[in-house]
Amino acid sequence: MPSPARLLYSLCLAMLCIAQTAMGHAQSATIAAASDLQFALEAVREQYRLDTGHSVQAIYGSSGNFYRQIREGAPFQMFMSADESYVRQLDEAGLTEDGGVLYAQGRIVLIAPHDSLLQPDENLQSLREALDSNLIQRFAIANPEHAPYGRRAEEALRHAGLWEALQEHLVLGENVSQAAQFATSGSTQGGIIAYSLALAPNVSRLGRYALIPQDWHEPLRQRMVLLKTASPALHEFYAYLQGTQAREIMRQFGFDLPQTP
Repeated sequence: MPSPARLLYSLCLAMLCIAQTAMGHAQSATIAAASDLQFALEAVREQYRLDTGHSVQAIYGSSGNFYRQIREGAPFQMFMSADESYVRQLDEAGLTEDGGVLYAQGRIVLIAPHDSLLQPDENLQSLREALDSNLIQRFAIANPEHAPYGRRAEEALRHAGLWEALQEHLVLGENVSQAAQFATSGSTQGGIIAYSLALAPNVSRLGRYALIPQDWHEPLRQRMVLLKTASPALHEFYAYLQGTQAREIMRQFGFDLPQTP
């Protein structure tokens, strides 16, 4: 019969193996996700946890900044970009398992706090009139230099002929999530943000919004990819994101879905 000391040693060893397995699953499952996914991906992650008992970690930020960090060796395992060009460049650099898959197409909205004099409309006529009446002091968008939603906001404003008039009033968020905070906090008269953020209860209760026509800007084709260091845990979640349940959650947050993910 094994001695108590040997039994204790065996039990501790078994517990250590279980803990290391769980830690390996969690540590390997780190996703760099575009900030327009802040609420949608959280909902998917929670459903995944309920369905599988597994958790994955996600960090949110601008796609351009994540692209640079990955090129510099940041230890992410998966990249969910708001601009598919970043994924293609990482693939060309040999840092990904393949070219990834399209998981969504985003939309942008004009949003304003409830107490703002700006009344959002799809043609931005109210923004034009507010500018003409000197009612706009501060207007928020994501930084176009590294945030895809900021670039699409700039394109839409140029299409409407309002870009130059807004220059002195622009407040740039580091990413579209920060731009949404600026646009709804009351410190600005409004802004242009991701539709997926405007639909989230934490944001929608703070303001009103109007969708901007898609043909006013280049498409927001959003692509995800596994990096070459991706663990089995990430492969599982990557597949889950392409399934019916995850896609339905993404649709509820305003994303257009590709026919073949």
